[in-house]
Amino acid sequence: MASETLTPEVEAAVKAAKDRLDAHTYEIVQWHFHESTGCPFWLEKKKEFNFDPLTEVKCYDDLKKFPLFEDEWLRGGPVRRWVPAQYQDKPIYVFETGGTTGIPKSRIAIDDFRTDYSNFSETLPDEYFPKGANWLMLGPSGPRRLRLAVEHLAQVRGGICFCIDLDPRWVIKLIKKGQMDQLEAYKQHCIDQAITVLTAGHDVKCMFGTPKLIESLCLGLEEKGTSLAEAGITGIFSGGTEFTPQWTRYCIEELFGGGPEESGIYMTPTYGNTLMGLACSKPVTPEDNYKISYYAPQPRAVTEVVSFDDPNELVAFGETGRVKLTTLTKEFFVPGFLERDEGEREMPYMKYPWDGVSGVRPFHGFASSTTVGVY
Repeated sequence: MASETLTPEVEAAVKAAKDRLDAHTYEIVQWHFHESTGCPFWLEKKKEFNFDPLTEVKCYDDLKKFPLFEDEWLRGGPVRRWVPAQYQDKPIYVFETGGTTGIPKSRIAIDDFRTDYSNFSETLPDEYFPKGANWLMLGPSGPRRLRLAVEHLAQVRGGICFCIDLDPRWVIKLIKKGQMDQLEAYKQHCIDQAITVLTAGHDVKCMFGTPKLIESLCLGLEEKGTSLAEAGITGIFSGGTEFTPQWTRYCIEELFGGGPEESGIYMTPTYGNTLMGLACSKPVTPEDNYKISYYAPQPRAVTEVVSFDDPNELVAFGETGRVKLTTLTKEFFVPGFLERDEGEREMPYMKYPWDGVSGVRPFHGFASSTTVGVY
């Protein structure tokens, strides 16, 4: 680490965070690989390893001994093989990811999504995300973690969450068939639902949306002679790989009518998925050219920017690499998964004293084959 560019205060925070991550890693590996607490999948998988996770994983760096996690392992059942022994009697959720064709990938959850979004709630400014305000969830419905997560976020902040129906798999099918008129009609159907909620007097002040849907909502409201601000929205949390500095500038300056001080609307980008939860962003400002840097919720999840040639080697700060994800909760263990994204490695700072990633975009190795869809 280029420690000379960090202040002594940040350096101390980085060391404390690393110590906490090492201790947390040890605890989580003990949990997932002990017969009395582990899940059938990892207890069975352990037999294939040439090391013993219980005695040979003492710190975060030792996770390199594991093979890379393959998300194909998540396809098909029985899904209970992922449930740790101690949680077999708890109510279990299953969330799907991907799966536009064939069998979707599934992960189990109990409280992880609540924990992740309760923690995320602490990062939101009350001025723009007022406690007690109601929310709109403008994103995918169905077997997805995100819907329940946003609903929990609204509830933990004392509000009620309104949702729309949105099936991303149908959207992908329309795109693959080239039925763009049908795609436009379906997008309009989703936006109409959102506008109906916003104009029904429900005191909705906060919302989740993806870049494409936020843009469509703004334009749809404009057609009706109103705007997001006039509809009462003050806080937006958003996510999706469509988030670029260019789009953020366009959204804030053109669609919202200026930054929070001017428009009254505050937007915070996030980076997340079903495996990890969500990473918060550094505040996005015009002074920083709307650069978006994400920081994972350590020690529960870690994102690293690694070499395209060696997934165990970090790139230098500012350099480009592939995003590698590690998830470390008692419900779910992912020891190193190569994401479908790439980006630049960012320096730690006081609020998040560990590595970040900026400029997240589809991994160039298969960017052209990735269909993002409506959200």
